[in-house]
Amino acid sequence: MILYYNREGIGDTLIVYLKEGGKESFERRSDIARIYDPASNETSGYNFFKASRLFNTVPETGQVKADMPLVDRLNQALTDAGFSDLLESNDHPTIVTGYVEKMKKHPDSDHMHVCHVDVGSEKLQIVCGAPNIEEGQKVVVAKIGALMPGGMIIRPTTLRGVASDGMICSARELALPGAPQKRGILVLDQGTEVGRDFYSLTR
Repeated sequence: MILYYNREGIGDTLIVYLKEGGKESFERRSDIARIYDPASNETSGYNFFKASRLFNTVPETGQVKADMPLVDRLNQALTDAGFSDLLESNDHPTIVTGYVEKMKKHPDSDHMHVCHVDVGSEKLQIVCGAPNIEEGQKVVVAKIGALMPGGMIIRPTTLRGVASDGMICSARELALPGAPQKRGILVLDQGTEVGRDFYSLTR
């Protein structure tokens, strides 16, 4: 589940993204719109209008942490509007610190590498084309389902025949102040703990 808020860009609306769907239909009840697949009736997301009333503190633009108190308020709003489905709390970070355990050249590319990255709770295979990627680095990893600052959602993909389950990030992709515009991943200090919420290190 991904929560996104951008009052300046789209108004006082909280977007809740649950899953990808095919053809989309909408139904609105009170100040909530449900987006769903008409063939399966599965919900792919919600738009909560007048969303600032649901926050203790109105968040900055970008992804919103889906902590239990907020999820409880969203579920109460869904119930009050007459919806039967409830949201589940997902408090696990999706942009985390990782360690490049192994790296080998991609079998069908002269610049990409296949990396095996420890992110604490699991180990991921990620194809990376950055020129400065090296084995043994501490890096920033966007896991499957992560919402990037630019609006892209990280999904499983296959790059020239090799599966890739995540992205090793550059400072520019993370929208860090003063990020260099040239290609290259962000390399962290070797003392960085693996599996940490990356943004907790920047606060």
